[in-house]
Amino acid sequence: MSTAIRHLHYKLETEELSVWFAPDFRRYTYSGVPQTLYEALSEAESRGRFFNQHIRGRFACRLVDPSKMRSKRWQAIRSAS
Repeated sequence: MSTAIRHLHYKLETEELSVWFAPDFRRYTYSGVPQTLYEALSEAESRGRFFNQHIRGRFACRLVDPSKMRSKRWQAIRSAS
């Protein structure tokens, strides 16, 4: 498990990648990320290094409103790590 990246989620239909970062579980959503890039990230030996080399700064991103992260799914992700 990456120490920088805590969780990944990908929506194929919109090519939207969500990344939860440690230590505070901030979630960023990246638009237009190809599925092949997501798959390579999820299988990378170092997700943090792969992310910095291939995703950061190359795709539009936004910080997800923290109030939206208080859903049941968010709580489940946080308690599982």
